[in-house]
Amino acid sequence: MTEALRIVVVAPDLVVSDPGDEHAVQQAERSRSLRIGLLENGFNLIATLPADVFLAERIAQLQPDMIIVDAESAARDALEHVVMATRDERRPIVLFTNDEDTRHVRDAVAAGVSAYIVAGLASERIRPILHVAMARFQHEQALRRELADARSELAGRKTIERAKGLLMRRQGLSETEAYEKLRKTAMDKGLKLAEVAQRILDVADLLG
Repeated sequence: MTEALRIVVVAPDLVVSDPGDEHAVQQAERSRSLRIGLLENGFNLIATLPADVFLAERIAQLQPDMIIVDAESAARDALEHVVMATRDERRPIVLFTNDEDTRHVRDAVAAGVSAYIVAGLASERIRPILHVAMARFQHEQALRRELADARSELAGRKTIERAKGLLMRRQGLSETEAYEKLRKTAMDKGLKLAEVAQRILDVADLLG
């Protein structure tokens, strides 16, 4: 199942213009090792992209299941691009870095990183890391949906209470009668109770 994951790697350009630039050579080797590790583990690597202003558009076109950020000292900049690119459609993000300054971990997790891996490019580590990252992302998404549902339900209850109060004041109904009137209207119209309540409040606002 996991082998079918479509993965995008966000990494610096692999082209090393100066063979004497040891940092660039090491970074290119890191990126190559990561991509080889993904392929060896059977993942579907669909693209390697730079962290630039076009990243959001490219990710929207590719629709990957997971994004891996391969970065060193520029991890924060690269991560900002990825977070912005996935702001409207969240995806699991795994950050591989050689930067051992883990003070940035909290910020990275808060920004949406599912796994922050230091020196974790060994091929045999990639599969379990991505498994855990995906499971964590799915768990967080479930919690987000539960929270959104709870907020929506609470807002709906408040709306119903306001509508009941309005009916009680303007039509001289008891609380039970006001509720039953809302409930019957909702059933007759095929609407949710909160929707009927909101419509009543909207009409009241319109008519003053």
